[in-house]
Amino acid sequence: MPRQVDYYFSLQSPWAYIGHQSFRRMVSIYDLRVNHKPVVLVDLFSETGGLPLMRRHPVRQRYRMVELQRWRDKRGLKFHLQPAHWPFNARLADGVVIAALEAGHDPDRYLRRAFAAVWEDQLNLVDPATIAKLADESGLPGKQLVERSGSEEITAAYEQNRQEALAADVFGSPVYVLEGEVFWGQDRLELLEDALKSGRTPYSSKV
Repeated sequence: MPRQVDYYFSLQSPWAYIGHQSFRRMVSIYDLRVNHKPVVLVDLFSETGGLPLMRRHPVRQRYRMVELQRWRDKRGLKFHLQPAHWPFNARLADGVVIAALEAGHDPDRYLRRAFAAVWEDQLNLVDPATIAKLADESGLPGKQLVERSGSEEITAAYEQNRQEALAADVFGSPVYVLEGEVFWGQDRLELLEDALKSGRTPYSSKV
C-alpha cells in the first residue's frame, strides 16, 4: 500500500512553486499517494504567529530575496523574483485544485502550469478566464472547474483544509506531512526523502 503525504500549499507561495518539481520526483520514485490540501496562507499565518511578507522586518524581507535567488539556482529554475501579479488572492486558483479533486481529476498538471504562470509568465491568477485557460491547457474542464471553485462547497472544503492544517501543526506553505511528521518548507525535501529511504519511525514533538 502506497505511503501517503499530506501536501499543504497555496499557488501564491513561491516556496511551493520552487519545491514542486522536486516533490513530484519524490512522489514518483517512492510511489507516494498525495493528499492535496490548498490552504489560505494569511489566516494560517495569523493563527500560528506568523506575519504576511509586507509586515515582516526589512531584514527578513531582504534575506528572503537572497534565498529566492539561491533556491532558483539550486533547483534549476528561471523565474521573476517580483512577478507583476503577486501577491494575489489565491482563493479561486486554489479552489480549482479542490474542485478538480472533487471531480476525480489529478490536479498535478494544472499545478505545474499554474505555478509557472505566476512566477515565470507573470499571469494574473485572480482572473477567472486566465485560470480556466490554464486548466484547459492541463487537460481539465477549465470553465466548469472555475465555476465550481467559487461555490460554497469548495469554500467549506478550503476552510476544512485550514482546520486540518492547524490540527496537524502546519503553519506555512509548502508543508509535507508524512505519518504525522511535519516537514515545513521546500528546503526540507531532502529530509523528507531521508525519512522515506530509511523507513524510520516518525519523529514527534512529544518526547
